[in-house]
Amino acid sequence: MSQVFHEIEKKIIASLRDNPKQSPESLEKSTQLSPDQIRRGIEWLKLKNLAIVTESKSSILSLGKNGVESLTKGLPERRLLDLLKTGPRKLSDLQNELGYVFGPSMGLARKNNWIEVSVDEISIKNSPSELLGEKTLKLIGNEKLSKDKIDGNDLSGLLKRPDFIIEDVIKTKEISLSDLAKSIKISDSVGGIDVEANVPEVFVARTHPLKDTIDEIREIFVTLGFSEILGNMTQSSFWNFDALFTPQDHPARELQDTFYLDRINAKKIGTPEQIRKVSESHKKNWRYQWDINEARKMVLRTHTTCVTIKHLAENKPDEARIFSLGRVFRNEKVSYKHLVEFNQIEGIVVGKDASLRNLMGIQREFYKRIGITKIKFWPTFFPYTEPSLQTMVYNEKLGKWIELFGMGIFRPEVTKPLGITQPVLAWGGGIERIAMLKYDLGDVREFYNNNLGWLRSVTKCQ
Repeated sequence: MSQVFHEIEKKIIASLRDNPKQSPESLEKSTQLSPDQIRRGIEWLKLKNLAIVTESKSSILSLGKNGVESLTKGLPERRLLDLLKTGPRKLSDLQNELGYVFGPSMGLARKNNWIEVSVDEISIKNSPSELLGEKTLKLIGNEKLSKDKIDGNDLSGLLKRPDFIIEDVIKTKEISLSDLAKSIKISDSVGGIDVEANVPEVFVARTHPLKDTIDEIREIFVTLGFSEILGNMTQSSFWNFDALFTPQDHPARELQDTFYLDRINAKKIGTPEQIRKVSESHKKNWRYQWDINEARKMVLRTHTTCVTIKHLAENKPDEARIFSLGRVFRNEKVSYKHLVEFNQIEGIVVGKDASLRNLMGIQREFYKRIGITKIKFWPTFFPYTEPSLQTMVYNEKLGKWIELFGMGIFRPEVTKPLGITQPVLAWGGGIERIAMLKYDLGDVREFYNNNLGWLRSVTKCQ
């Protein structure tokens, strides 16, 4: 079996064949490689199952400040017992002679029943020939000693005492070759790199194709001189329907078409003047009794036009180029071209000379920038625009014309009640349908199926 290796790997393998078990430091000397090269080489060989890394820990012990003092003067309890060898001693005398070790030495002596304590005297009851820890102190002395060379029972007492023993934990690594590495043949190729070898497939993070389309549309309108406005996904029926001259008995306002927020009504839907004039417009033109309670019902917005019309009503600009972009909701049956939740782009132009020809020109420029060339406009009807047009674009995959954007000029019944005096060009449509054309999809649900194979393979630029 022959493989091609990096020069670093070759040197490490050759060294380990001469000396089967080595530390990283030993490999540095035998291979003349830097510590970083050794570390990387070992990791590469581990990933190929060619190197075995055995890690171990060892403890090295030395005496701390109190340990050194006890080595020369004796353990505190030994010093107490030595003072009592000549006979009973007064408590105060022992305190003066022993100083700060008097307390610890007395505690241990009483606990082990080595002394007797009267009112003011202390005497020996029984004195042990050797105290726990004395052997360890002598064994370590002024040197450093491996923990495994010391009796654990004798050491245990000293480890619990502050500043008696210093323990240094040393981690070591031992590198050896696996059986596979021992039998492998090392290639002598120049540089040690196989330029024809397969590389691992890596899937880097990326944005969703639909998000790419949204960002592209936003950038197009910004470069065309439009400003983006934002609005809530929940809206009162007043702004979602009534302000747009949609009658309260219109089918679009029924439960089978719109998502209503259960038992939630808007407290404020507009100024008294706005409510009065919108109400009068409905009564005069649709000839029915307008109900403010219907206007207060909260809905998940069915379009982003509600954001646009509210902005116009609040600002009343003489000239404007604005757009809004976001999620909208329709209670529709899910199919290859319909979803209950999707993204919509909405735009308007306000100006005294704004015309339908201007609107078609803006649309053509937008479609051109996004890469759609086969388009046409058909007359249609929308409740809040007159005249109204439907943009049709040709889908090569389906082999037919499909609806894309609706557009028109806001009716006076929409603008006048809200104090908007200039003509308003408006258009809007679903972004998913544009994305379907860009990515050559015949089913809008593909964007939400989480098909990783498609998401990873789709080209970034269309």
